[in-house]
Amino acid sequence: MAEMVLPAPHVFDSAAFLARAGLGRRIVRLQPKEFFFSQGDPADSVFYLQKGRARVSIVSRVGKEATIALLAPHAFVGEEALAAIPGLRLASAAAITACTALKIKREEMIRVMHEEHEFSDLFMKFLLERSMRIQADLVDQLFNDSERRLARILLLMAEFGEQGDPEALIPNISQETLAEMIGTTRSRVSFFMNRFRRLGFIEYNGRIRVHKSLINVILHDPIPADDATQNSRLSLIAT
Repeated sequence: MAEMVLPAPHVFDSAAFLARAGLGRRIVRLQPKEFFFSQGDPADSVFYLQKGRARVSIVSRVGKEATIALLAPHAFVGEEALAAIPGLRLASAAAITACTALKIKREEMIRVMHEEHEFSDLFMKFLLERSMRIQADLVDQLFNDSERRLARILLLMAEFGEQGDPEALIPNISQETLAEMIGTTRSRVSFFMNRFRRLGFIEYNGRIRVHKSLINVILHDPIPADDATQNSRLSLIAT
């Protein structure tokens, strides 16, 4: 009697699903300043950022724009499309650098989340991390001064704590955008950036290179005034 062969168990590969086009999903490529979607568009898809950097912004009724999030590779954006009743986009998402992303239709995203536990676990982990980041941003906005908020944003954009070069060049981003994100003026951002550069926390020559020593602005007392002694300055720089 022939031995019965059981079918191989189904194995879902989330990384492979997010890496290539297929049913209900396609690869899109955007140049800097191109939009994934705009505020008020139908929320009919979710994007998974494969390469590049992007930002999420919102415009008030009086036309004032604010940047509310910066996106790095492996981030989802447009998750409001998964609401029980599809609506309109509440914000806009645009490329900062050249981006490659997977555009997943709402129906396909819902299907794979229902059928593949590995993928739903991955997506829920992303949502939890984003929620924690939003809470940290709120605490930062409420309790830290603008100098510390700027230092934190620069460190986050340099992705310290992630694998890779710890002395990182951050994407091209204007001082106006940085000012929007930390709730201050462009002139104040310029003032703080010049101070950070003089103290050796950053290099700023067209592109910004962030050094780990910038974390001292967050961990220690406010950095010394411009007329402070050299010894006071050196005491803030990481050894």
